[in-house]
Amino acid sequence: MSVNETTLCQHITIAVLPPTCLSPACSKSLTAIEHEEDVFTDNEESEIPKERSKKTSWKKQLSNLKFFIYFFMWLGCCYLLMSSKEKVHQLHQLSIQKGLTTEYIINGEPQDGRIRIYIGGAILPKYYANLSTHWINVYIQMIETINCPRNEPAIKPSNVKNIENVTEVWRIPSVTKDLIGIVPEVSQTKVFTLNTTILRETPHHFLQICLNTNLGENLPISLGYNSEPIDTDAGVIYAAFVLLGLYVVIIFELLHRTVAAMFACILSLAILAAFNAKPSIEEIVSWIGIDTLMLLFSMMILVTIISETGIFDFMAVQTYKMTGGKIWPLVNTLCVITVLLACFLDNVTTALLITPVTIRLSEVMKLNPVPVLICMIMFSNIGGSITPIGDPPNVIIGSNPDVLKSGVTFMSFTLHMGLGSLLCFIVTNFFLKYYYRDVKSFRHAEPAEIYELKGKIAVWKRTTASVSSYSRDETLVKEKMKQRTAKLVGRLRNTMNNVSTTEEEFCSNLEDLTKQYPIKDVWLLVKSGGTMLLVIGVLFLQSIPSLNTLGMAWTALLGALLVILLYDKDDVVGIFTRIEWSTLLYFAALFILMEALSRLGLIDSIGKQTQIIISSVGPEYRLTVAIILILWVSGIASAFVDNLPLTTMMIKIVKNLSSESELNLPFQPLIWALSFGACLGGNGSLFGSSSNIICAGVAEQHGYRFSFTEFFKVGVPVLIATLSVTTVYLIICHVVLQWNF
Repeated sequence: MSVNETTLCQHITIAVLPPTCLSPACSKSLTAIEHEEDVFTDNEESEIPKERSKKTSWKKQLSNLKFFIYFFMWLGCCYLLMSSKEKVHQLHQLSIQKGLTTEYIINGEPQDGRIRIYIGGAILPKYYANLSTHWINVYIQMIETINCPRNEPAIKPSNVKNIENVTEVWRIPSVTKDLIGIVPEVSQTKVFTLNTTILRETPHHFLQICLNTNLGENLPISLGYNSEPIDTDAGVIYAAFVLLGLYVVIIFELLHRTVAAMFACILSLAILAAFNAKPSIEEIVSWIGIDTLMLLFSMMILVTIISETGIFDFMAVQTYKMTGGKIWPLVNTLCVITVLLACFLDNVTTALLITPVTIRLSEVMKLNPVPVLICMIMFSNIGGSITPIGDPPNVIIGSNPDVLKSGVTFMSFTLHMGLGSLLCFIVTNFFLKYYYRDVKSFRHAEPAEIYELKGKIAVWKRTTASVSSYSRDETLVKEKMKQRTAKLVGRLRNTMNNVSTTEEEFCSNLEDLTKQYPIKDVWLLVKSGGTMLLVIGVLFLQSIPSLNTLGMAWTALLGALLVILLYDKDDVVGIFTRIEWSTLLYFAALFILMEALSRLGLIDSIGKQTQIIISSVGPEYRLTVAIILILWVSGIASAFVDNLPLTTMMIKIVKNLSSESELNLPFQPLIWALSFGACLGGNGSLFGSSSNIICAGVAEQHGYRFSFTEFFKVGVPVLIATLSVTTVYLIICHVVLQWNF
């Protein structure tokens, strides 16, 4: 943009300085603003727009209606959250005696005939059930008494009239007695449905939880219960409406996506409160993926400081030189670089690195960055599917103990996924070339001067809004910024009235661009670039199981801390103002939302329906049906819900399917289907992948806003095409050729 970058940075820095530090900076910045204002002519000042005309009556009514809907929904959430107490499930420490049945009396009567039991201790996950010969049996008994009040501390044998089991037996696999006290505690839960007919016909009774084991040793456990579990049948419906409402609000831009996610998050918590399952604040905080937020925050700092050196502008000019100023060679080059980076870095880091370069390059070539970024996102998700460290779902799959025990290594994972991803790359490339066959699609719909002025106005408005009115100096700066914004609007109106509608030719002088975008700070580039290479090198080492390295989040955080220490400039506070706080808040809200929807039963419902369908077909078609269902269900679901909890849930389903002797399904083909679906599903919508959200946030900071529908129009065909190609690939490899190793 033509606005002096140094002056603009001064404005942004002022917006975040505390009152005690404002006066010198304000004086300097105000001088710069007043000097820049002299550039405007009296004619432009006269063009400052006056207050716009009032909206039409129907628009006012629609706006008022929207306000009242939000307000009453907010009131409803407040009422539900205030009228419900936090549900705290107390765990009781018991010991199941050798050769005996341990009993625990339940206080209160289940209201709807259901009770959820929590068991924790030296037990195995259910998908290890076929590997254990030791069990814990859990069931519920009804004790019929003779006029025995419930407040009695103990039941006398003389008052017991009848004892009857009212539930089936829940069998939990346990470890061997040698491993008690060594293995970490594992917990499992189950909802028991009681025989309500017997309970109603028995006026005086108690319920007790019975536990016994064949371990041949005393087994300490943690026991908890909830006599009012969530009705998941109704919960799934509410969860689906919340998720659908969130996407409607985002698609039609009724609210900013961060505000919409926060609202949906609070609404889902209110629904949990209505089901008498209101979580505590500590529990809600535990739902947030701190590792993910720490990784994003740290990489944002690294990229922000590196951008101060001008390296992204320099790389953009060099890429422009390599491609000869041609659009498709440019797009292809960016996409290949994106795929290579996404293979070995997670695609979130790839998006943070490549998005600024793409935006700078598009501005140099006078292109609209949005369609170029859409192409880049598509290939980022495809590239992330190739290796077990390229995409968060692959990290979950590749580090799963069952997957590792099945013989999956880094190389075998890359080989199986790489061949299919190559086909997806080719198909996606052909589709995008067809979709954007008219090169005008990459250009701005308006003349470059108008689009630049609009972007400039958006940046100034956002900067003005970030300045508080805490002190007199800040108020003065804010007023100056408002005047500058108004003058820019006046210039925009004048330009729109006088500029011709013909588009400028896409052509620039390479020598001028090279002079305009040099490396600004070589020493800072060496320090920050070296730190980035160090971080990337350590991230590469994550794929070596024998090395005891830090996690990705800690590695990135330590790298961010080092680059801040090496920054050696006074305006460090300004670096933190350029962090995508709204994006981080959006991620935090999504983590809470998805866990709440999971507790309402939405994600489990998807998995159970998948398992039922696979079990219903003939043995000769089960592998084909299993591959298709797992691929398409995970792919479509990942386009609309967070693929991390979905992958965590689906991998359990895959293990259960492969463990069923009746189904006789090999494990690895189902794993590849899940990995392809979870990764490629990110192309289905703007919020289907973490990298999509990061890219959209960075672009918005540069004044380029993504449209959900614009991305959706491209993403859905790409999703369908890549899933179709992957379906054929998996069936040929694993059903026809039986490449199941």
